[in-house]
Amino acid sequence: MGFTRPRAVALLFAVSFAGGAHAATPVKIAFIDVLSGPFGITGQSSLKQLREVVLQLNAKADAADPQFEIVAFDNKGAPQDSISALKSASDQGIRYITQGGGSGVAFALVDAITKLADREPEKSILYLNSAAMDPGLTNDRCSFWHFRFYPSSAMVIEALTTYMAKRPDIKKVYLLNENYSHGQQVSKASRDYLARKRPDITIVGDDFVPLAQVRDFAPYVAKIKESGADTVITSNWGSDLTLLFKSAREFGLDANFYTLNANNPGTPAQMGSWGAGKVGVVWNWAQNAPSADLEKIYLAYKQKYDEDFIFASHWNGMNMLAQAMRQAKSNDPKRVAFALEGLSYKSPMGEVVMRSSDHQLQAPLFLGIWEKLGSKGVKYDSERTGFGFRPEATWDAYISSQPTSCDMKRPAL
Repeated sequence: MGFTRPRAVALLFAVSFAGGAHAATPVKIAFIDVLSGPFGITGQSSLKQLREVVLQLNAKADAADPQFEIVAFDNKGAPQDSISALKSASDQGIRYITQGGGSGVAFALVDAITKLADREPEKSILYLNSAAMDPGLTNDRCSFWHFRFYPSSAMVIEALTTYMAKRPDIKKVYLLNENYSHGQQVSKASRDYLARKRPDITIVGDDFVPLAQVRDFAPYVAKIKESGADTVITSNWGSDLTLLFKSAREFGLDANFYTLNANNPGTPAQMGSWGAGKVGVVWNWAQNAPSADLEKIYLAYKQKYDEDFIFASHWNGMNMLAQAMRQAKSNDPKRVAFALEGLSYKSPMGEVVMRSSDHQLQAPLFLGIWEKLGSKGVKYDSERTGFGFRPEATWDAYISSQPTSCDMKRPAL
């Protein structure tokens, strides 16, 4: 009793921010993602890996560090359910969210969060994007309240086509993507970048499939075979990728597949020996990378859960969030957002930086090729298949980095 207002506020801040074993109130983060249906296995794995990252962060936190708690919401992969989950999280006083399963959902969340901050700044929410890849999220529809810890589809295709340009054996490419904004962006970027780097390559097919509705990909595989394609680029994920591989394996299709998601849970088991030397994946982590830090994290997680650790965006996102809170000396979303801008973090993959202009993480990318366990570069397998991803290429951040058209509206600090 008898505190002056400034002293009372200072005491309240110190208690709310305190971390480690003495934390009074953990910082809650709403995980709003698909946890059921055809893509549920990916969301469940993402949630488990996020919780493990948080468990490790909380365990090593000092007394002045924040503690985190994950609160899960199943958005069923739908924008409207995501908005309902966002409202529920806000009503519970949650000021941070993370999501990655679907760019359509991401756009809906960005719009809702930006409007909320304009309407009720005291309820502002910070959005940590773990995997939604549409370039528009960091270009024309960028938001101060959104930070992406995963490469955009344009960044991935920039890196991949740089690699493909040096492969003279690639002559005919088939594009197969899901029919929503992300898949459309991958198709466009693949066409544009290949035309610039390898104009001699012919695009022999460009198909879009309805999201999570195709149960038999045999007709698509037959079209790929008939086209004479030697290479397929696909951004399919979840059941749309596993069922594509199932049909390709049963058909005996002999073409190379470059994917963005072949390492996702359930997909390695579908490839087996058929995918050896055929299937590649570009992502921000490397299963068999020559890095002691990467290997340590990968092994510890696999021994604990018998599952591959693939969600590097959770590792970078949560560690950078904690670092930003320490730097801001606050867990207020606005102050933390300003601290995140331009923040550099020494990650297990190398130095990464959150670009201030559009809130897009600048980080290395990796290409892995599916090969037999024990062959050169394949020290660890995936999902007990006896096969794993061999490190084929590593790109420094500047290779995949893209210009931005973001014209960000920032609140007053």
